[in-house]
Amino acid sequence: MTDMRSIGILGGGQLGRMLSVAASRLGLRCHIYEPGAAPAGDVAHAVTTAPYEDEAALRRFAESVDVVTYEFENVPTSALDLIESIVPIRPNRRALAVSQDRQTEKTFLRDLGLRVAPFAAVDTESNLPAAIAEIGMPAILKTRRMGYDGKGQVRITDASATEWTGAPSVLERFVDFSAEISVIVARGADGQVAAYDPGLNVHQGGILRTTTVPCGLPARVTTDAVLLAGRIATALNYIGVMGVELFVTPDGLIVNEIAPRVHNSGHWTQAGCAVDQFEQHIRAVAGLPLGDGSRYADVVMENLIGDDLDRVPTLLATPGVQVHLYGKGEARPGRKMGHINRIAR
Repeated sequence: MTDMRSIGILGGGQLGRMLSVAASRLGLRCHIYEPGAAPAGDVAHAVTTAPYEDEAALRRFAESVDVVTYEFENVPTSALDLIESIVPIRPNRRALAVSQDRQTEKTFLRDLGLRVAPFAAVDTESNLPAAIAEIGMPAILKTRRMGYDGKGQVRITDASATEWTGAPSVLERFVDFSAEISVIVARGADGQVAAYDPGLNVHQGGILRTTTVPCGLPARVTTDAVLLAGRIATALNYIGVMGVELFVTPDGLIVNEIAPRVHNSGHWTQAGCAVDQFEQHIRAVAGLPLGDGSRYADVVMENLIGDDLDRVPTLLATPGVQVHLYGKGEARPGRKMGHINRIAR
């Protein structure tokens, strides 16, 4: 058993909230660091509300815990530098650096021998015509940093396109795929790797709507997906849980992106596995043995977005439905307010 007692979490949203609950089941305390509102604070042992530029607050936070992890990628480098001078950060800084920048991420994956969509750097708006000529159309222009849930993206179908993201970007050739799947993979401090069954993802308006397991694809595809995810985690000397999104095409799997944290498409594990992705991540960063990630039920995870919150009374009364609400104050269009896991019967 590890002598670790406290885990720091950068970010206080729903992922930090569910990580805190999982840690508490293992007798561990969580300390949340969040500049703004922190739904995770409702269930954590401690909360620091301060900007990432507050060095004194960061230092107190780091000195109060045994290890630091994070629930989102876009933590300023200066804050990470200070924290890492005091306490380990898991997953490591390389994983963050790769995933924070789409161009860096795609270059890393390509150099690892994995397939990605053809891409070109577009540092300024004036570079866009040359990138379109190189990559072709249709294509998607994405900001290199800070984009999520469809934000910071422009679809380009015309060479005379003038819309610009407003920041250094990457132009990606559109991939003609039959399905999008994701693998939730974990790697422990001892190098042990464990992966969950791939889930089939459906998006609406750039936001994940549902993830279904099993994904209904041939075993050769799902096996390749799991092996590919493990290869990425090992190459990064990763500790923790990672989400790997993949496009299924006639020519094989194409990596869309990686997320160095617990992932929305892995929420189904809460109803389908003895050890869900949140506990698995806590085990990994705390230096505990990884758990059994095998699936014992068929599950459909559905995000509750905006006014979907009005459906909660009905969902609570529906057999086979597990409801998770995030404790957020205002239901806005496009805002994830919770999710359900529906066990197939």
